[in-house]
Amino acid sequence: MQDDGRPLPAPRNNWALFLDFDGTLTELAASPDAVVVDGDMPEILGRLHDALGGAVALVSGRPLAELDRLVGIALPGAGVHGLELRERREAPIRPPAELEGADSIGKALTPLVRDDPRLILETKPGAVALHYRRAPEREAACRAAMQAALAAMPGFHLIEGKMVLEAKPAHVNKGQAIENLMKSKPFAGRLPVFAGDDRTDEDGFGVVKALKGVTIKIGPGASLAEHRIPSVEAFIGWLKEVASALPRTG
Repeated sequence: MQDDGRPLPAPRNNWALFLDFDGTLTELAASPDAVVVDGDMPEILGRLHDALGGAVALVSGRPLAELDRLVGIALPGAGVHGLELRERREAPIRPPAELEGADSIGKALTPLVRDDPRLILETKPGAVALHYRRAPEREAACRAAMQAALAAMPGFHLIEGKMVLEAKPAHVNKGQAIENLMKSKPFAGRLPVFAGDDRTDEDGFGVVKALKGVTIKIGPGASLAEHRIPSVEAFIGWLKEVASALPRTG
């Protein structure tokens, strides 16, 4: 697998593997609950977890409990862009300390969503996302409503995904989440590898590049990532190759 002629490095047992979920491990869907996860995913991720000494984490805008349910296996990770952390698969989820601000933003956006059932308001621990994938012509209205809600909550920041606008605390991002996980076992001392597909992953790419790690962009679009894989299907194929190439250590 390669991007524009540049081969991806051969798998190594000293990797710390960080994986986005939507658009990386599964195709984007019309609504967050409509995603379809490859039936082999629990086995693939379980093999990688064993081979890398537990250093496999999901780094996603979704809550960790939701990822556990969708993926079919509990893994270390950072949920809600890093508001939630779990350093080891058996450890409890460390929840966000502050939830009130997201609740206020959600309440401000409720009238917009109530008037157009094609829009989806996704509330998360400490954050809120407004999806307009089923009504792309409503982007301007969604953006105006989100900006008005954020104006009343200065500690929050707008991040933009693929047809989704999300409000989260300004000090939290996927790059910081990866930095935090890299400070603890089983990730400390390993070479970080991060794969993602959209603008919410760029902070993670920046941090991993600074750590001399491997950055992989799935799909088209400008990116800080040094490698590119064209599709979710191709990326899952690469993950299967990596899982088969690495000997199990656990």
